[in-house]
Amino acid sequence: MINISLPDGAVRQYESGISALDVAKSISEGLARKVLAASVNGQVWDASRPIYEDATLKLLTWEDRDGKSTFWHSSAHLMAEAVESLYPGVKFWVGPALDNGFYYDMDLGDRKLVEDDLVLLEKKMNELAKKNSAYLRKEMPKAEAIEYFTGKGDEYKLDLLQNLTDGEITFYSQGNFTDLCRGPHIPNTSFIKAIKLTNIAGAYWKGDEKNKQLTRLYGVTFPSQKELEEYLLMLEEAKKRDHRKLGKELGIYTMDDDVGQGLPLWMPNGTIIIEELEKLAKSTEEEAGYKRVVTPHIAKESMYLTSGHLPYYADSMFPPMEMDGEKYYLKAMNCPHHHKIFSAEPKSYRDMPYRIAEYGTCYRYEQSGELFGLMRVRCLHMNDAHLYCTKEQFAQEFKAVNDMYIKYFKIFGIDKYVMRLSLHDPKKLGQKYVDEPELWIETEEMVRKVLIDSNIPFIEVPDEAAFYGPKIDVQIWSTIGREFTLATNQVDFNSGRKFKLEYTNQNNVPEIPLIIHRAPLGTHERFIGFLLEHYAGKFPVWLAPQQVKILPISDKFLEYALGIKAKLRKAGIRVELDERSEKIGKKIREAELSRVPYMLIIGEKEMNENKISVRRQGKGDLGLQDTDSFVFAVVEEIVNRKSGE
Repeated sequence: MINISLPDGAVRQYESGISALDVAKSISEGLARKVLAASVNGQVWDASRPIYEDATLKLLTWEDRDGKSTFWHSSAHLMAEAVESLYPGVKFWVGPALDNGFYYDMDLGDRKLVEDDLVLLEKKMNELAKKNSAYLRKEMPKAEAIEYFTGKGDEYKLDLLQNLTDGEITFYSQGNFTDLCRGPHIPNTSFIKAIKLTNIAGAYWKGDEKNKQLTRLYGVTFPSQKELEEYLLMLEEAKKRDHRKLGKELGIYTMDDDVGQGLPLWMPNGTIIIEELEKLAKSTEEEAGYKRVVTPHIAKESMYLTSGHLPYYADSMFPPMEMDGEKYYLKAMNCPHHHKIFSAEPKSYRDMPYRIAEYGTCYRYEQSGELFGLMRVRCLHMNDAHLYCTKEQFAQEFKAVNDMYIKYFKIFGIDKYVMRLSLHDPKKLGQKYVDEPELWIETEEMVRKVLIDSNIPFIEVPDEAAFYGPKIDVQIWSTIGREFTLATNQVDFNSGRKFKLEYTNQNNVPEIPLIIHRAPLGTHERFIGFLLEHYAGKFPVWLAPQQVKILPISDKFLEYALGIKAKLRKAGIRVELDERSEKIGKKIREAELSRVPYMLIIGEKEMNENKISVRRQGKGDLGLQDTDSFVFAVVEEIVNRKSGE
């Protein structure tokens, strides 16, 4: 008999070899019908895979992130089966789950998929799903795996097999499709009730533009037709809110081939938003005891060798420049520079915690196929800071950083969020993670305790920590339910030692500080991309590039309008005057399309009564108002960073 520990603390005994699905059935048939996968000792498994030893078990359903991920990865295999049945000879590269859906990269030879093919493939997927084919896992010796894919002439899977050894190779089959895959998968295809193939794109093999371009087919599936329909409605709304479309329409940023891919040029409107975000960050950080610093955009190779970013991070860094026999790299992260600032002057326990912040410019060589508007760029401006503290100070400092996140969420109207606590894998110490087992356990427990004590919603994710310590990735949702990774909050017990950072304690003995890396607003690029979609371009007044537009009905009211403009500008309000000889209806429509929060209509009545007629973006006419009262209300809205709702 083996002991199975459940999330509610209950421990049940079962025969060795029982599956998570059978455990679910022993609890409730209704529960078993919802189980997609299982977390066994922290690892996601097939629900049908036998368990032979004592284990902690969590049953995963559609409501769990890992349950959805398993569902969508299994759907990628179903799509591959449909593709192979309609286009024999196709070869597959990888087919991962995404935050919403999945894709599969494939080599179709001389064939080219078009939109009409998607309808046929969806029909075939639905037909295959209804066969209730089980997803079957089989461990495979490397020699047999090589023989299988050599027989198929599949160079892509043979390439994947090069880095695998006996004991870590598994095949998965469902219906007439077999693939090299780590899994896990859902029990059978009948769980997949609603299917939509969403996009056809090109993708270079291994993300390298020197390699062959494969076809990337995207899709999404759901356990019910209703959920699919709701998702498609959300997608339509998302198209209207696409930050690339809005960024162009509102003059936020532009890209230019002569400047280079992934290098945004911020236009005046975008620069205003950047400056407002910086103003918010600077005031918040000053209040929290941070000191501001500025660091160079380049550094010598030796510093990145000390930090450990070279050679492990070299693929994400721009190639070095050589001068006077030295190699210099464009800065890909701010932390090594900040460590040098800490070490520039002696520190004692009286200087701790030592908090330094910078909106530092970093450069990362993202693959061209991964660049995406503002969300994935090669030049980024990071709301970065590093906190150097004692172990005794850690909990308070880490909590203060999380409190800062919560403050920002309230300002930007972010109601749904979750912290992902990324942990190390003990089996990968000395490879992927710094080989300090006791420090890993200690710091992970410290972070976990802060989250629990602060009542912050979080989930734990194994094997996703930074190489130098546990971290929190902050997941947020926009108003239409789209999920974004905003920023990170990381613990670092390794860099202090590498950079020989120290402070003297109360006994005059040197100690190595703990380091917290944090960036609550992420980067300008990614956060403004999120805000464009979150607000649909209708920024709250404090953040809007243009806060008020004055619209005179005719030229004879220009002088009065200029006086209103001067009064607003003196109060610090960003205001423009539309002096064109256009009809007032056209002026209003264009101001609405420009998402200007307030429009002031100036005509005979307004001038004679020394007042203004106010329109609010999305709310229409607010009536005749006294100018001073309007100015007071708008300034209050700006100063208090109100949402405008």
